[in-house]
Formats: sequence, structure tokens, C-alpha cells
Amino acid sequence: MIRNWTAAAAGALRTTPAPVTRTLIVLCCLVFLVGPASGLHPAHGSGEELLAAQRDYFRRWGVIPADLFDGSPAAVLTPATALFVHGSWVHLLGNMLFLHVFGPLTEARMGRVRFALCYAGCGYLALLGYAAANAGSERSLVGASGAISALLGAFLFLFPRGRVTSLLPFTFFVPVRLPAWAVLPFWAALQWAAAGRTPEGGPGVAHLAHLVGFALGFGCAWVWRGGATTVKSAPAPAPEGENQP
Repeated sequence: MIRNWTAAAAGALRTTPAPVTRTLIVLCCLVFLVGPASGLHPAHGSGEELLAAQRDYFRRWGVIPADLFDGSPAAVLTPATALFVHGSWVHLLGNMLFLHVFGPLTEARMGRVRFALCYAGCGYLALLGYAAANAGSERSLVGASGAISALLGAFLFLFPRGRVTSLLPFTFFVPVRLPAWAVLPFWAALQWAAAGRTPEGGPGVAHLAHLVGFALGFGCAWVWRGGATTVKSAPAPAPEGENQP
């Protein structure tokens, strides 16, 4: 899979107020640190005991497609709670990196309320869409990647000329600066191709959730901007995959 990493753009990020983005990052980090997935809390034990605690934790707060459509009221809330639960340090840090870079610029352009609604609403629907397509799966789905994919879609509409610094295998990982309109649709195409190769029983990366989130985020930005594309340039990354424990 191609990994797209953002250019520095430190000055722009420091001067862009983004209280919603910062709050989301803090909440995700705190939830992870106090949960068993971090492996830091002695109350969760170690070895097999820790693994059992992690499985129970993911089943309680993550999305289990088979449970979501059985009429349980509690299961309806899991696409919301799963947005703040991550399966590993790599999963958390990857998502938070992209939220840190994408969030401030998108939040500033969309406005705080619309940004929060886009993130939460599209993230919820992205997980719901994946669950509907895998209704018989018993595997827990956690992570904010569906919501962050929505920010990718919104960014593509708002900043189509934004320059993305990418590390591509076929360029021997030499950094290449490309416009968002070239990189992000290519990333979406990779997700589509990967989703088509998904084995029965569920993958480790919820590619379909990424696609749903991406499309919804683009649509939200289009509706809220009245179809008028913003052409201001800005850098941005592509998101990490979403993990299922």
C-alpha cells in the first residue's frame, strides 16, 4: 500500500486555530492510554490476561457487525464509541498524525460546528456502512480512520490544488510533491481495489469504511460550500488503514 506523508507546513499548522481538532486528538489519546490496548495499566494484567482484557474491551466499545443489526439498542451506539478506540500504538499514532495535519486546515475552512458534524457523522456512517456490508462478521471494528477519511474527502474538495508530499515505492521513496486532486483520488482507488480483495470474515484494514467516509466527506464539503470549490493550496497527508483487532 502506498503511504502518503505530508510536508512540514509547521508554520501554517501553528497559526491555525483548531480547538475541535485538538480536543479530538486529546480524547483519542486519553481513551487509548487508560484502555488495555496501550498495555500501560497494571490493572489489565499481562500476557493472556491482557489479551483477554483487550478482546473484551474491543467487543464492548467497538462495532461488531453481527450484533449491530440484531436489534440491540446498545449496539447502535458502538459506531460512535468505536471512533475513539484504537487497536495499537501504530494505529493510534498514525491516525492522530493525519488528524493533526488535516484537521486544522479543514476545520478553519468548514467552521468548528460543521467540522465536528462532518467528522462524527461521516465517521459513524462509514463504520455503519462497513458493518452493513459485513453483517455476519463477529470481528470488532475500531478506530477513527473512517472519520479521517472523511476529512480527506472534504480536503480534496476544499483544497484540490493543495500540494501533497508523498513517498512512493515506484519513485524509490524519493519525496514527490503532487496536487491533492492527483494523490487523493489515487488513494481512494487503492482502497477500492483492496476492498475488492477482502477475504470472507473481515480484513485487518476496513477499506470499505475508508471509501464510505471519503465519499461522505467530499459530499459534505460540496453541500456546505454550495458546490463552489476552494482553490487555496495547502499540504495534507493520506490516512492510515483502520485496524480490526
